[in-house]
Amino acid sequence: MPLPRLRLTPDGSHGPLDGAWWPRCDALELELPALVGSLDPSTGAVTRVTVESAAWPDAPHKVMTAPGHVIEVALTDGAAEAHAITVDCGTVGRWELLVVPPDEPAGAAAQLLAAASDPANPLSARRLLALTESGPDGQALWESEGGAGPR
Repeated sequence: MPLPRLRLTPDGSHGPLDGAWWPRCDALELELPALVGSLDPSTGAVTRVTVESAAWPDAPHKVMTAPGHVIEVALTDGAAEAHAITVDCGTVGRWELLVVPPDEPAGAAAQLLAAASDPANPLSARRLLALTESGPDGQALWESEGGAGPR
């Protein structure tokens, strides 16, 4: 499978998100190995991911990403995490990533990837997606709330 479409905040997080991930499908067991493989190995081995159960209803409880390396998948019922994945890297740290829906149009996905990885982004995953879904009428609101606007 090709590398995932991932964008991380440079030099660590400064807001509610550490970046964004745009999987190609909604099968976590297929997408997770590529996501994990694209992360910087110096941050430590990924030991666990947390996803919202309604967003990933068929998520397995464990995913093998390499021979002998199994990642625990924790499911939550929190609506706040519906469009996010938390990636835990042992004792080194964690990333909170916006999950861009696989069927999101490329233009909107690119905008979400850029906004979520912007160190100045103050918005949660849920709020970023809500503003994007509001269409062209939501652009001014998104920019007024800190979204990707002219720099």
